[in-house]
Amino acid sequence: MKLSLYTPVAAPLLAVWEGFDEALFKKLSPPFPPVRLVRFDGSYTGDLVALELNFFLFKQTWISRIADQQETGDEIYFIDEGIKLPFFLAFWRHKHRLLRQKSGGTLIADEIEYRTPFLLTDYLMYPLLYAQFAYRQPIYKRIFS
Repeated sequence: MKLSLYTPVAAPLLAVWEGFDEALFKKLSPPFPPVRLVRFDGSYTGDLVALELNFFLFKQTWISRIADQQETGDEIYFIDEGIKLPFFLAFWRHKHRLLRQKSGGTLIADEIEYRTPFLLTDYLMYPLLYAQFAYRQPIYKRIFS
């Protein structure tokens, strides 16, 4: 299943890229489930990010590896791939794209591909994941205004 969200921000490309750090990651975490950041190496190839999701009655570990990171004059991107996922996900690939805009701003693109253990739950997860990533849009706008 694929999901994409796009957020235009006023800040220039390099400023947005420099802002993609641990502090931003923490601000982007939605209120539910509460997330504890266990490890954040960064956004370069080989880096790891480990999370603990707290569903109150149980906790789940999520570990992603940065599989690729590239920079050109007009785009910077990195891809995180799930290597240990919560039980409700079977596959995770998230491409974070930062695209230079002619206006001088940046377009932040979240391009996600995921699978759950069952096709039906792929569709049931879509609105939940959409809401999780839509939550980020006003945060991006506020931070990169």
